Amino acid sequence: MTKTALILSLLLLSLTLLGCTQETQNKIGRSLQNWTGANGVLEVYSGGKVVKRFIKIDKLSTAMSTSGGDMARPYRFAYGVVDANLNGEQDTNERKVYFEISDYSTNYVFYGDPGT
Repeated sequence: MTKTALILSLLLLSLTLLGCTQETQNKIGRSLQNWTGANGVLEVYSGGKVVKRFIKIDKLSTAMSTSGGDMARPYRFAYGVVDANLNGEQDTNERKVYFEISDYSTNYVFYGDPGT
């Protein structure tokens, strides 16, 4: 690909993204993050203390309706390692599991692992 073709392609992509609504841009960003992964951490709190932690989460996804339409279900789901002893590392007895978090819950925090 020549420099001119590359520049024109990048310009066209930039103009296309500028023409998108904010929601469309957010969807594109989320799909890229879902593809690349986040190596995230999810902490569940009770009484101001961490009571459960999941580490090495590739992505936290919103469940979508299977009965047609583009309706989101009221929960998120992911696969991650249960950090049973809350030390922030995967130990030999800690395995990857499937888990769900309700949208109605306000006692959890999901973030990218700062150690990576």
